[in-house]
Amino acid sequence: MAQDTTQDIARPAQQGTAGTVPLHGIHVPLVTPFAPSGEVAAGALEALAHEVLDAGATGIVALGTTGEAAALDEEERDLVTGVCARVCGERGAVLTVGAGASGTRAAEASLAGLARWRPQAGAALVTVPSFVRPSAAGVLAHFERLAAVSPVPLVVYHVPYRTGQPLDATTLRALGSLPGVVGVKYAVGALDQDAVELLGDRPAGFHVLAGDDVHVSAMLALGASGGILASAHLATERFAELAAAWRAGDAVRARTLGHALAGLSAATFAEPSPGVVKGVLHAQGRIPTPDVRLPLLPASQAAVTAALERLDALTRARTGEA
Repeated sequence: MAQDTTQDIARPAQQGTAGTVPLHGIHVPLVTPFAPSGEVAAGALEALAHEVLDAGATGIVALGTTGEAAALDEEERDLVTGVCARVCGERGAVLTVGAGASGTRAAEASLAGLARWRPQAGAALVTVPSFVRPSAAGVLAHFERLAAVSPVPLVVYHVPYRTGQPLDATTLRALGSLPGVVGVKYAVGALDQDAVELLGDRPAGFHVLAGDDVHVSAMLALGASGGILASAHLATERFAELAAAWRAGDAVRARTLGHALAGLSAATFAEPSPGVVKGVLHAQGRIPTPDVRLPLLPASQAAVTAALERLDALTRARTGEA
């Protein structure tokens, strides 16, 4: 089954955020590299952004969970966003910026700050309110309010194992019908019945992006537009090939590649993210340290080695295909 071939969306928010945001394909939620002295390694971040775009990513995500946004201060968040905005502006790529908060007023303020990054910032990735656990109607009211004032379209980040807020397909469809809400990063830790129902009956122009790396191939097979995938730091070109194969209806090719990439993804998330990704990137010489900030700890050498072995197997398999 090929995925939906409607590639772009143009659903303006109520404050005139008109524009077309290509949410198909693979978007890489960039890590935030740190220098040995502890500050953000802006040069390494810029190089990473160019590398994943060179390898076929449609866009990048700044200040996502993978980017350790919660551990950055305001000045560092501005630095990261500025670097990513500059790269995306130069490359004509999609930039999505993590924003929002558990409280609606605070989330409004967070989104208002994205106006300075227009037009490079094309969308905001906004989590479902965490910890407070509002009703489904409260979640809808929250996003309706945010969409009305946001300078950019919204992508709902549905990750109930982090937020404590499960949403069913009916509620997700209602969110997708709000003006200014253009997609959802679907990360429930499984390919569940709600995903099947949502993908089988989406609102017009509403894009579903796989958020659990292990399940991306299955989600694409069911019609997801693409994915926001931390593992794609390490095999960007192969993940882009996977999305293209499902889009073209090449199920045989997509299944084989999907199984191989699922193995890499499982290894990447064997320990708390983004520790393993950073460990591999450092081993490859792509970032100056494997450091993460507390309360996270660096990945074990065993986990990094296991991910490197999976990556090497992918490389050898591709050499054999050539």
